[in-house]
Amino acid sequence: MSMIARGQHAQARRYINQLAPTEYVSAMFCISNTQLGRTKNDKPFLKCLLRDKTGEMPGRMWSIEPEVFRRLQTEGFVWVEGETQPYQGELQLIIRSIEPAEPSEQEMRELLPVTPHNIDEMFAEVKALLGTLKHPAMVALANVYLEDQPLMAAFCKCPAAKSMHHAYIGGLLEHTLQLLRLADRICPLYPKINRDLVLMGLFLHDLGKTRELVYDRSFAYSDRGELIGHIVEGAIMLQDRMKLVMQQTGIRPPKYLMTVLQHIVLSHHGTPEYGAAKVPATPEAILVAMLDNLDAKTFIALAAARPDRENPLDLGGHFTEKQWALDTKLFRPDPLAE
Repeated sequence: MSMIARGQHAQARRYINQLAPTEYVSAMFCISNTQLGRTKNDKPFLKCLLRDKTGEMPGRMWSIEPEVFRRLQTEGFVWVEGETQPYQGELQLIIRSIEPAEPSEQEMRELLPVTPHNIDEMFAEVKALLGTLKHPAMVALANVYLEDQPLMAAFCKCPAAKSMHHAYIGGLLEHTLQLLRLADRICPLYPKINRDLVLMGLFLHDLGKTRELVYDRSFAYSDRGELIGHIVEGAIMLQDRMKLVMQQTGIRPPKYLMTVLQHIVLSHHGTPEYGAAKVPATPEAILVAMLDNLDAKTFIALAAARPDRENPLDLGGHFTEKQWALDTKLFRPDPLAE
């Protein structure tokens, strides 16, 4: 394709949430989960996920030469031509041609997904909720984090995950705020729970992702993300900032406070098979892990079963594709919806 033709297509771009069945597509996308499968006749085919700032859809190319596949990145950018097709209730793209691509700044703004909510307003609400902490040591610790401007800038921009949930610019902030809102409502139902520990634990639990993920051009893992990960990174960050609390304020944190908060960070994935370094072993750690799981899985379920589209489509299927994070397909219809 010539650069002139490509530019003309880019100007008339239709986003994933605008596409209808049997529609011709010629555009740039983020590509992820790039795999080479085999048909029933043992011919190689491409399966992948294609994404722009409005959503993602499966891509299939039923005949692909191995050298073409080798040019594609597992995570990167591609120029694609093909047609949309309904399949088992999903809209997928049947790819006719695909090539690696290098996006311009304008194209990056079209490709990287962004939270639909106002980032400044969400961060202000996070600070307001942390402003309700009671214990002086917890107030001082929250302030040490909030006054770290580079860290907070990364916190406001970072996705919550590379692909699973809240995988968009501002996703970590949005996910954390939702958890703080949940805790603010739930903690009064359990008078013996320590609300300060729960709120601080939720604020801290994923902050290591600001070092684990890179998100300037695509969503991927940094070297520290691959070698250390956000769970251990978060525990390290906490130890450093607890020292700053003592140096800057003279407040000596209560015995076990740092250990208990580090435990919340290290255990918030619930079980070792899901990446937790420890199983939650305090009431507050259990609540943090369950709230985190609640928000992440509910987000995944709603995004799959009730995606945002400009024009809702009835593609005939009642079930989504299997959602591997949930280990099931999802039933789409809401029986009470109009």
